[in-house]
Order: sequence, then C-alpha cells, then structure tokens
Amino acid sequence: MTLRTADLENALVEGIADGVPLRQLCRIHGVGKSTVYDWMEQDAAFAGRIAGARAKGFDAIAEEALEIADDGTNDWETREREDGSEYEALNHEHVQRSKLRVETRLKLLAKWDPKRYGDAMQLKHADADGNRLDLADIIAARRAKVAGGDET
Repeated sequence: MTLRTADLENALVEGIADGVPLRQLCRIHGVGKSTVYDWMEQDAAFAGRIAGARAKGFDAIAEEALEIADDGTNDWETREREDGSEYEALNHEHVQRSKLRVETRLKLLAKWDPKRYGDAMQLKHADADGNRLDLADIIAARRAKVAGGDET
C-alpha cells in the first residue's frame, strides 16, 4: 500500500495540471491508479483538486497540440540525387505523425471535456423573427386540435 503524503498528492495534482496522464504519473510515483481513485472517493477536497487540475491539464494538452501544429522542425529533409546533388524534400512521414499527434489530442479533449473542446451544436427553435418558440405549447395545441376532431 502506498503511503499517502501531501508531497505525493501535490505531485499528482501538478502533473495532471501539466497535462500528464494519471496513469503515467502513477507509474512515475509508484502508486496504483485505483489507489488514487480510492483517495478521491474518500476525500472530496482531494477529488476537487484533481478535477481542477484536469481542467488545467486539458488546456495544457490543447496548447501542446498548437505547439505540435506550429512546429515545422523536421518537416523538410535534405536528400541526395543519383548525381550526388542535394535537394530539400518534404518529410511526409514526419508531417503525418505530427498530424496524428494533434488529431489524437483534439479527439481526446473532445471526449474528456465536450463543453469546451467538443463540436457540439446547440439547436434553438425560433420563428421567422428570431423569437423563441416554446415547442411544448405548440405540441399541446396541436394535440388538442387533433383530439377535438380537427386534423388539419
């Protein structure tokens, strides 16, 4: 059983806030992930610190995705022709790996924090003038009309 200390708690919270996955932090610090979840169940304050750190960690992951996307290092490489002359060519493998790294982070963020990073759409029902329509009233009126024998 891992000894729960303030230093260990702080290390976990800080690591999560930096975008490091809990699983990786647990390996680094020699604590089981289920043990950390047990601590969170038993201690609402600690669970709150972890939740707050996760929100910051998601932002750190989003910032990392931007850094990866903006980093053109190794996108181009020097190649040699048969005649011995050199030329610059796009390193497709590196570009595709960078793209995968960005997309993976963005997809995880959309799952983990859909309100902030998801592609959700909000539908609003409005009339031609943009005024809010109360569908419950419209449906009730239509049902009453049908129930009264007027099906038009």
